[in-house]
Amino acid sequence: MKIDIVTIFPDMLKACLDESIIRRAVGINLVEINIVDLRDYSVLKHRKVDDTPYGGGAGMLMQFPPFYHAIKALKQENSTVIITSPRGQVFNQETAERYAKLDHLIILAGHYEGIDERVYNFIDEEVSMGDFVLTGGELPAMMITDAVVRLLDNVIKKESHENDSFSMGLLEHPHYTKPAVYEGFEVPEVLRTGNHQEIAKWRRYEALKQTYMKRPDLLEKAELSKSDLKMIEEIKKAVDEK
Repeated sequence: MKIDIVTIFPDMLKACLDESIIRRAVGINLVEINIVDLRDYSVLKHRKVDDTPYGGGAGMLMQFPPFYHAIKALKQENSTVIITSPRGQVFNQETAERYAKLDHLIILAGHYEGIDERVYNFIDEEVSMGDFVLTGGELPAMMITDAVVRLLDNVIKKESHENDSFSMGLLEHPHYTKPAVYEGFEVPEVLRTGNHQEIAKWRRYEALKQTYMKRPDLLEKAELSKSDLKMIEEIKKAVDEK
């Protein structure tokens, strides 16, 4: 897979790409990630990429020509072009999984007060991180890249991301590691028994419990078995009794 990130702050992204799982994935050629400086496509002196809006108003807008030339230079037949924007569809795990199947993803990081509307003629999707506004699209671009890269084959173990929160439609169950007891705080006994059937049952119950307590809206869309529904009733009863 190839990911191109178009930004006016390339140094802001380089630090993130040179760490952890993304660095390893790039190092073993599982993904190619390029940071593209939008200023390289400026048609003005001093590599300027912004100007005042027609009709007046506060702030500066990013110009159309730099994006036009950048997209023209980067886009191929198999490319998908997205832009980080507060007016886009909210990014989620399903979107990350869909992007991970692409051959080439181009991410345009917006900035300033906004972007010349003509740019959107060349955009396939607008993506938002939620109902809030950031100073620029660099952080969302990195979040998208991180979420996508970890799903690529051989980047991390498949079972690691298949059981992630949201991947299975629920929040993830709690995790514990050694020591088993510390300052009176203990790891649940079931996890120390070695009984994998009981451990799987406990983890499913706890995943349902976490979801019911923190994100009950997810239960409405999750695929639930009769056993799940029974556990949810037990969870509801236990919560009501507290």
